[in-house]
Amino acid sequence: MSEFQNRSEQVASHLLEIGAVALRPQEPFTWTSGIKSPIYCDNRLTLSFPAVRNYIADAFAELIRASYPDAEVIAGTATAGIPHAAWVADKLGLPMAYIRDKAKGHGKQNQIEGLIAPGQKVIVIEDLISTGGSSIKAAQAVQEAGGLPLAVLAIFSYELDRAVDAFAAAELPLQSLSNYSTLINVALAQGKIAESDVALLQSWRQNPAAFGL
Repeated sequence: MSEFQNRSEQVASHLLEIGAVALRPQEPFTWTSGIKSPIYCDNRLTLSFPAVRNYIADAFAELIRASYPDAEVIAGTATAGIPHAAWVADKLGLPMAYIRDKAKGHGKQNQIEGLIAPGQKVIVIEDLISTGGSSIKAAQAVQEAGGLPLAVLAIFSYELDRAVDAFAAAELPLQSLSNYSTLINVALAQGKIAESDVALLQSWRQNPAAFGL
Protein backbone atom coordinates (compact mmCIF):
# COMPACT_ATOMS: atom_id res chain seq x y z
CA MET A 1 0.00 0.00 0.00
CA SER A 2 1.34 3.41 -0.96
CA GLU A 3 2.25 5.87 1.78
CA PHE A 4 0.86 9.40 1.90
CA GLN A 5 1.78 12.29 4.13
CA ASN A 6 -1.41 12.53 6.12
CA ARG A 7 -4.26 10.38 7.37
CA SER A 8 -6.86 11.82 5.00
CA GLU A 9 -4.72 10.99 1.96
CA GLN A 10 -3.92 7.52 3.26
CA VAL A 11 -7.57 6.66 3.88
CA ALA A 12 -8.47 7.92 0.39
CA SER A 13 -5.69 5.80 -1.08
CA HIS A 14 -6.93 2.70 0.73
CA LEU A 15 -10.52 3.27 -0.40
CA LEU A 16 -9.41 3.66 -4.01
CA GLU A 17 -7.14 0.62 -3.82
CA ILE A 18 -9.87 -1.77 -2.66
CA GLY A 19 -12.54 -0.29 -4.93
CA ALA A 20 -14.64 1.13 -2.10
CA VAL A 21 -14.78 4.41 -4.01
CA ALA A 22 -14.88 4.85 -7.77
CA LEU A 23 -14.68 8.03 -9.85
CA ARG A 24 -16.41 8.13 -13.21
CA PRO A 25 -16.71 11.76 -14.31
CA GLN A 26 -17.66 10.99 -17.91
CA GLU A 27 -20.25 8.32 -17.04
CA PRO A 28 -21.85 9.41 -13.77
CA PHE A 29 -23.52 6.96 -11.42
CA THR A 30 -27.15 7.33 -10.38
CA TRP A 31 -27.77 7.21 -6.64
CA THR A 32 -30.95 5.78 -5.12
CA SER A 33 -32.11 9.36 -4.58
CA GLY A 34 -31.85 9.99 -8.32
CA ILE A 35 -28.82 12.27 -8.02
CA LYS A 36 -26.31 11.88 -10.85
CA SER A 37 -22.85 11.59 -9.37
CA PRO A 38 -19.30 11.12 -10.70
CA ILE A 39 -18.44 9.21 -7.51
CA TYR A 40 -19.76 6.05 -5.93
CA CYS A 41 -18.76 5.02 -2.43
CA ASP A 42 -19.37 1.64 -0.77
CA ASN A 43 -17.37 1.55 2.44
CA ARG A 44 -18.84 -1.84 3.35
CA LEU A 45 -16.04 -3.25 1.21
CA THR A 46 -13.59 -2.22 3.94
CA LEU A 47 -14.94 -5.09 6.05
CA SER A 48 -13.29 -7.57 3.69
CA PHE A 49 -9.81 -6.04 3.98
CA PRO A 50 -8.36 -6.52 7.50
CA ALA A 51 -5.43 -4.13 7.02
CA VAL A 52 -7.69 -1.35 5.74
CA ARG A 53 -10.40 -1.75 8.36
CA ASN A 54 -7.75 -1.84 11.09
CA TYR A 55 -6.16 1.34 9.75
CA ILE A 56 -9.58 3.02 9.80
CA ALA A 57 -10.27 1.86 13.36
CA ASP A 58 -6.86 3.11 14.50
CA ALA A 59 -7.51 6.45 12.80
CA PHE A 60 -10.88 6.82 14.50
CA ALA A 61 -9.38 5.88 17.87
CA GLU A 62 -6.54 8.39 17.43
CA LEU A 63 -9.02 11.13 16.50
CA ILE A 64 -11.20 10.40 19.53
CA ARG A 65 -8.25 10.35 21.93
CA ALA A 66 -7.04 13.69 20.56
CA SER A 67 -10.33 15.56 20.13
CA TYR A 68 -12.91 13.81 22.33
CA PRO A 69 -10.99 12.27 25.25
CA ASP A 70 -14.06 12.39 27.49
CA ALA A 71 -16.11 10.11 25.21
CA GLU A 72 -17.83 7.37 27.18
CA VAL A 73 -19.72 5.37 24.54
CA ILE A 74 -19.07 4.61 20.86
CA ALA A 75 -22.31 4.24 18.90
CA GLY A 76 -22.49 2.98 15.33
CA THR A 77 -25.24 3.75 12.85
CA ALA A 78 -27.12 0.78 11.45
CA THR A 79 -25.95 -0.96 9.51
CA ALA A 80 -22.67 0.19 7.98
CA GLY A 81 -21.36 2.03 11.03
CA ILE A 82 -21.86 -0.91 13.40
CA PRO A 83 -18.68 -2.95 12.74
CA HIS A 84 -16.45 0.13 12.74
CA ALA A 85 -17.95 1.30 16.02
CA ALA A 86 -17.29 -2.14 17.52
CA TRP A 87 -13.63 -2.11 16.48
CA VAL A 88 -13.12 1.45 17.72
CA ALA A 89 -14.83 0.73 21.04
CA ASP A 90 -12.59 -2.30 21.47
CA LYS A 91 -9.44 -0.27 20.80
CA LEU A 92 -10.52 2.39 23.30
CA GLY A 93 -11.89 -0.01 25.89
CA LEU A 94 -15.28 1.74 25.81
CA PRO A 95 -18.87 0.50 25.74
CA MET A 96 -20.48 0.21 22.32
CA ALA A 97 -24.05 0.62 21.12
CA TYR A 98 -25.78 0.96 17.78
CA ILE A 99 -28.59 3.12 16.47
CA ARG A 100 -31.36 1.99 14.14
CA ASP A 101 -32.89 4.39 11.63
CA LYS A 102 -36.16 3.96 13.53
CA ALA A 103 -37.46 2.09 16.55
CA LYS A 104 -38.30 -1.59 16.18
CA GLY A 105 -41.95 -2.40 15.76
CA HIS A 106 -41.84 -5.28 18.24
CA GLY A 107 -40.33 -6.34 21.55
CA LYS A 108 -39.04 -3.37 23.54
CA GLN A 109 -39.29 -1.22 20.40
CA ASN A 110 -35.72 -0.04 20.85
CA GLN A 111 -34.08 2.37 18.46
CA ILE A 112 -30.78 2.09 20.31
CA GLU A 113 -29.33 -1.33 21.05
CA GLY A 114 -26.84 -1.47 23.88
CA LEU A 115 -26.76 0.85 26.86
CA ILE A 116 -26.47 4.63 26.72
CA ALA A 117 -27.07 5.97 30.21
CA PRO A 118 -28.47 9.47 30.77
CA GLY A 119 -25.68 12.03 30.62
CA GLN A 120 -23.14 9.76 28.92
CA LYS A 121 -21.01 11.39 26.24
CA VAL A 122 -21.35 9.58 22.92
CA ILE A 123 -19.41 9.48 19.66
CA VAL A 124 -21.52 8.45 16.66
CA ILE A 125 -19.63 6.45 14.02
CA GLU A 126 -20.86 6.62 10.42
CA ASP A 127 -19.39 5.11 7.26
CA LEU A 128 -20.37 7.85 4.81
CA ILE A 129 -21.76 11.38 4.85
CA SER A 130 -23.78 12.47 1.83
CA THR A 131 -26.58 14.88 2.82
CA GLY A 132 -26.12 14.17 6.53
CA GLY A 133 -29.78 13.59 7.34
CA SER A 134 -29.56 10.02 8.64
CA SER A 135 -26.48 10.77 10.76
CA ILE A 136 -28.13 13.76 12.39
CA LYS A 137 -31.23 11.66 13.12
CA ALA A 138 -28.97 9.08 14.81
CA ALA A 139 -27.41 11.76 17.01
CA GLN A 140 -30.87 13.09 17.86
CA ALA A 141 -31.90 9.55 18.93
CA VAL A 142 -28.94 9.60 21.32
CA GLN A 143 -30.20 12.90 22.74
CA GLU A 144 -33.72 11.54 23.13
CA ALA A 145 -32.26 8.62 25.09
CA GLY A 146 -30.60 11.10 27.46
CA GLY A 147 -27.11 10.84 25.99
CA LEU A 148 -24.86 13.71 24.90
CA PRO A 149 -23.65 13.30 21.30
CA LEU A 150 -20.19 14.89 21.12
CA ALA A 151 -19.76 14.48 17.36
CA VAL A 152 -20.40 12.36 14.31
CA LEU A 153 -17.23 10.79 12.90
CA ALA A 154 -17.30 9.29 9.41
CA ILE A 155 -14.91 7.38 7.21
CA PHE A 156 -15.67 9.57 4.20
CA SER A 157 -17.62 12.71 3.32
CA TYR A 158 -18.75 13.98 -0.07
CA GLU A 159 -18.39 17.51 1.39
CA LEU A 160 -21.75 18.61 0.01
CA ASP A 161 -22.88 22.05 1.19
CA ARG A 162 -26.25 20.56 2.11
CA ALA A 163 -24.58 18.33 4.71
CA VAL A 164 -22.35 21.11 6.04
CA ASP A 165 -25.40 23.34 6.50
CA ALA A 166 -27.43 20.55 8.12
CA PHE A 167 -24.76 19.79 10.73
CA ALA A 168 -24.31 23.48 11.44
CA ALA A 169 -28.06 23.90 11.94
CA ALA A 170 -28.08 20.90 14.29
CA GLU A 171 -25.07 22.35 16.15
CA LEU A 172 -23.41 18.98 15.80
CA PRO A 173 -19.68 18.61 15.06
CA LEU A 174 -18.78 16.45 12.05
CA GLN A 175 -15.34 15.09 11.22
CA SER A 176 -14.42 12.62 8.51
CA LEU A 177 -11.24 10.63 8.10
CA SER A 178 -11.16 11.54 4.42
CA ASN A 179 -13.22 13.51 1.93
CA TYR A 180 -14.04 14.20 -1.69
CA SER A 181 -11.43 16.92 -2.23
CA THR A 182 -8.63 14.73 -0.90
CA LEU A 183 -9.85 11.79 -2.96
CA ILE A 184 -9.62 13.80 -6.17
CA ASN A 185 -6.03 14.81 -5.37
CA VAL A 186 -5.00 11.25 -4.53
CA ALA A 187 -6.74 9.80 -7.59
CA LEU A 188 -4.95 12.33 -9.79
CA ALA A 189 -1.57 11.52 -8.20
CA GLN A 190 -2.19 7.81 -8.79
CA GLY A 191 -3.21 8.33 -12.42
CA LYS A 192 -6.77 7.10 -11.82
CA ILE A 193 -8.20 10.30 -13.30
CA ALA A 194 -6.85 12.81 -15.81
CA GLU A 195 -6.01 16.43 -15.09
CA SER A 196 -8.84 17.36 -17.45
CA ASP A 197 -11.33 15.56 -15.17
CA VAL A 198 -10.56 17.65 -12.08
CA ALA A 199 -12.64 20.73 -12.89
CA LEU A 200 -15.68 18.59 -13.71
CA LEU A 201 -15.32 16.61 -10.49
CA GLN A 202 -14.97 19.75 -8.41
CA SER A 203 -18.02 21.32 -10.06
CA TRP A 204 -20.19 18.39 -8.93
CA ARG A 205 -19.44 19.01 -5.25
CA GLN A 206 -20.29 22.69 -5.67
CA ASN A 207 -23.49 21.96 -7.59
CA PRO A 208 -24.67 18.32 -7.74
CA ALA A 209 -27.71 19.41 -9.75
CA ALA A 210 -25.39 20.23 -12.64
CA PHE A 211 -25.18 16.49 -13.29
CA GLY A 212 -28.97 16.21 -13.39
CA LEU A 213 -31.56 14.93 -10.94
